[in-house]
Parts: sequence; structure tokens; C-alpha cells
Amino acid sequence: MTGARPGKPGQASPDAVVAAKAAGENFPVALRLLPSVKRRYLMAVYVFARTADDIGDRAPVAERSGLLAELEADVRRLFAAGAEPSVVPEAREISSAAVGGLREAVTRCDIPMQPFLDLIEANRQDQVVSRYQTADELFGYCRLSANPVGRIVLYVFNKFSPERAELSDSICTGLQLAEHWQDVAEDYADGRIYLPAADMAEHGCAEQDLAEPHASAALKALMAFEVSRARALLDEGASLVGTLSGTARLAVAGYLAGGRAALAAIEAADYDVLALTPRPAKTRTLAELTAALVRGR
Repeated sequence: MTGARPGKPGQASPDAVVAAKAAGENFPVALRLLPSVKRRYLMAVYVFARTADDIGDRAPVAERSGLLAELEADVRRLFAAGAEPSVVPEAREISSAAVGGLREAVTRCDIPMQPFLDLIEANRQDQVVSRYQTADELFGYCRLSANPVGRIVLYVFNKFSPERAELSDSICTGLQLAEHWQDVAEDYADGRIYLPAADMAEHGCAEQDLAEPHASAALKALMAFEVSRARALLDEGASLVGTLSGTARLAVAGYLAGGRAALAAIEAADYDVLALTPRPAKTRTLAELTAALVRGR
């Protein structure tokens, strides 16, 4: 991970901004109980993923495609040099600090390139797709936007296998859905709806219902259905925790706990995701973490 970079006078440094964003996630990005080297690798991955997301969501619209292309080019340069561990790209060849910060993790953990390219592709998709007709379409998006992160985490802990990757995909898709269901109002304000159109129609919800200050009874019923679907995905992948030990088990249990706590927060808000953004209490996340570690799922 790159060193601290100063911000403009009166502004927080970029590293401080990233740290604040990490603290606001549903799941612990890099638990303090993890070894420092693993925390460093996980934070480097988070910085990359956040950078791609910020380009896709916050950069001037006309610049997004070009910036994402530059990010992809940097990733490809990193991996082209990484084929020979002794060859390190010169700083001028990799313009993105977020990509440069991945170098140590990629080299030492043998992480493949594709998950990073998938994360970039998810943000490209966000530029052209703002509605999803079916749950399968939404799951396809999650395969690009969320599942790659879980696979990278398995590589960071040297625990990757095809079987574990499948379980991780279920957890990550459940986590992504939980985030979407928390942010229904925010996403709608940004012009995006992740609630599948088929589900909305089945529950008698229209797009204009998402512009109201409070969720209608029909929308609450829809959110209860979507929360149940996300929880089932988390439970489907939860046995991954039991296949791991030590710090890898702790890290994955933390992600699972974050997803479960987020869904519990939506339930506690009576599924009214328009009045506020339901956020889980730290105590609930800790309780879910402890339970996942003890049960192994």
C-alpha cells in the first residue's frame, strides 16, 4: 500500500478519506486482530475497489470511461511486469496509486488479474445499465461487482480453491444485495434501481414509489422478500467459515457478520429504506461475528 499522501489545506488526506470510508462499511475491511501484513494487503485491495467505484460513481460523467480505461491499463501493466517478480514497473508506467499499492499483495499472494478487471467492468456496466429486469440479471452484476473481492481475499490468505470460491461468491452476492437494499433511496436519487423490475411488479411497486419519503406497505413487503433472499445467500455460503482456521476464518466471519447485521438493521427499521439508511450497530456486528466463529458458519 502506498504511503500517506497529503490533501489540500483544510482537507483530509486521501488516505484519511479512504480510512473513513472503510470504517463506514457494513463489514470490517481489515480487522485489527489480523496480522499487519494481511491488513495491509486487504486495505490495498479495498483502496483499489473504492477507487474504481469512485470513478464509476463520482467522476465527471464524460470522464468516467476514460478513467476506467486508464485504471485497466495500469492493472495490465502491473501484471505484465509481475510475470517476472524481479521486474517492477517504473512509477511513471503505473499512474494510479491504487494499482501501485497492489504490487506486494499480487506478487506475494499470487493473485490473478481477472478479479481486478471484473471490478472495473462492473463500474463500466454501471455507466450503461441503471435497471435490472430479473434477479438473475442482478446476480450477474454481483459476479462482477462483489464476488471478485471475496476471491481475492481467499488468495490473500492462501486459501483459494474452486469449492471455497463458490461459497465465497454466495456470501459476497448476499453482502452486495444487503448494501443495495440499505441504499435504495440513495441509488434512486443517483438514477439507479437495483430492485429487479419483475420483483417490483410482483409486489405491486412502481418506480415512483421509490421517490416517497416513506416506504409503502407494498414496498416494505418487497424489501422483506429481498432481505430474505439476501440472507439465504449468506447462509448458503456460511459453511466457508468452517473450512478455514486462524486469521482467514476471522476475516471471512467478519464479512459474513457484516452482511447479517446489515439485514437485521433493515428489519429493525421495519423495512422502511426510504426514511433513512439502515445501518447496523457495531454491537450487532460483533455478536454476529462471535456466533459465526463459534458455529463455523
